[in-house]
Amino acid sequence: MSGHSKFANIKHKKEANDAAKGKIFTIIGREIAVAVKEGGPDPSNNFKLAQVVAKAKANNMPNDTIERGIKKAAGDVDGVNYLSNTYEGYGPGGVAIIVETLTDNPNRTASDVRAAFSKGNGNMGTTGCVSFMFDDKGQIVIDKEEYEGTADDLMMVVLDAGAEDIQEEDDDFVITTAPADFEAVEKALLAEKIPVASSEITKIPQNYVDVTDPDTVKGLNIILDRLNDSDDVKNVYHNWSGAENED
Repeated sequence: MSGHSKFANIKHKKEANDAAKGKIFTIIGREIAVAVKEGGPDPSNNFKLAQVVAKAKANNMPNDTIERGIKKAAGDVDGVNYLSNTYEGYGPGGVAIIVETLTDNPNRTASDVRAAFSKGNGNMGTTGCVSFMFDDKGQIVIDKEEYEGTADDLMMVVLDAGAEDIQEEDDDFVITTAPADFEAVEKALLAEKIPVASSEITKIPQNYVDVTDPDTVKGLNIILDRLNDSDDVKNVYHNWSGAENED
């Protein structure tokens, strides 16, 4: 087991303000709709939906809200179609940024993303211009307060199931998998009744960029704040290291 992780993109939070929570609920509601349309309304037969439901519960979304979202998506075959898009570019200081969106209006979303880069003195790029700098990984977070076993027990469960690594943070254990092994590791945790605080396929930078210039930091914060404020933006990944960028 390694020591402190340098993952800049772990989104596990103990608390969230109302605005952030509202945005998270909006995105999760859209993810529920997409998962139901792709695989049906039964989480036991739809792993993607089961993942979204687990994510919803980890973010304290009420059970009745989750159930309403599933029922609405199941009965609304001609309803809103949400489309996934990915945008790539550079922030000031050469920081690589990837933006994943889930939207019913791609033109609006593209305009908003472009404006965020522009306002922060960044540049939108073409598909693939920065994605090669990131590795796709499964990332599962276990809250130490919710887990009653030992670190060795947890390590044995996840490594036997195919996990690549497990790192111990101050409050959490962070499990890393290849995307192909992500489902198997999650199911192994479920079989052992080990509570999962958050789980997702994420993008981890291969290298980080250290930025200290105040104007550059300001520009990066403008871009990230505008992106995080958009209800159409699902995930933002970047390779900026430093305490200023923890979001």
